[in-house]
Amino acid sequence: MVKVQAYEYIPKLLRAMFNNDRKSVEAFALLIGKKLKKEDPTVADEVLNILSYANAGSEVTRSINISPIPVDKETRYQLANLEEPIKCAEPVLCESVMSQLNDFLKERNMLEIFLKEDIIPPNSILLSGQPGVGKTYTVKWLSYKLNMPVITLDLANSISSYLGKSGQNIKSLFQYAKEQNVILFLDEIDAIAKRRDDMGDLGELKRLVNVLLKELDDCPFTCIIIGATNYPELLDKAIWRRFDRNIELLMPSEAERVVLIRRTLGNRIESINKEIFNILVKNTKNVSAAVICKMCEHIKRKMILDTKESNEINALKGYFETVFICNKNDKINFCKELKNIMPKISTQKISLITKIPYTSVRRYLKG
Repeated sequence: MVKVQAYEYIPKLLRAMFNNDRKSVEAFALLIGKKLKKEDPTVADEVLNILSYANAGSEVTRSINISPIPVDKETRYQLANLEEPIKCAEPVLCESVMSQLNDFLKERNMLEIFLKEDIIPPNSILLSGQPGVGKTYTVKWLSYKLNMPVITLDLANSISSYLGKSGQNIKSLFQYAKEQNVILFLDEIDAIAKRRDDMGDLGELKRLVNVLLKELDDCPFTCIIIGATNYPELLDKAIWRRFDRNIELLMPSEAERVVLIRRTLGNRIESINKEIFNILVKNTKNVSAAVICKMCEHIKRKMILDTKESNEINALKGYFETVFICNKNDKINFCKELKNIMPKISTQKISLITKIPYTSVRRYLKG
């Protein structure tokens, strides 16, 4: 008799889940839990515990000792979204930033020692930087390293047009974070912490800043708070002082771009020659990590879809379809560099790859 493995039930479980077939979901989850009993009793117990809470009509987050997330009293919408820790690779950031993040992790693992020495342990970080530099990814990585779920403030559900309502929601969320073993992530914190000297803002938003400042002051060291903003210049000055670490994430350096491209392309990197790889690295200066990763994923798809073209050509096409070059000098330099490393390439082919008009490419190469 062929023994059925636990993982073989996963496709069936997913089909049942997406079909909203709760009965089948419970049946397949129960089978998976039983199958895992010998191989991995810890995971098996977690699966069966989730089923137990679900059948009892309770929130399944209780299976990981997390209470239900608070809701807006009027709309009944959740004030935050919960994400459990998932294993992820270390973010590709500059050495000084990684040093600060690793110090924070070490400090969180030395709480008892700090308390014995009468030192208040740090519990907060404010991340700033342009969109796509890795603020959200960094929070997910910290969640994984600390093995703590992340609850992310849902601005759409938390901010209300009613007087005082937004402040009440922020208080409820902070109270929840104080009572749970979670990381409270205040993404786009500038939306609730704008400068109070801004004459264009309503009084309600200024009162919200006061509420936030008080809640940050009252947070115990057991509660981890991480804020993130794309617009640090909009933040109230008092907000900066409430966070133990203010860390700015910059656009990836050349060395960091090399790591990002190699990591994201994976084994596909072997099919791209050194010259094309260097072009990708060189011409992604001032491009965010998120866009670079998106570019690499696009390149991998093109390699699979367009097998008639060489992988080098697909890599260049993937670059131009993802990274927009608007500077004329950059376009000229790119066309000349491409012709230099690929002498036999035609002007028409360069135009096709770069999306630059044929007449412009010809003019660039003659100039």
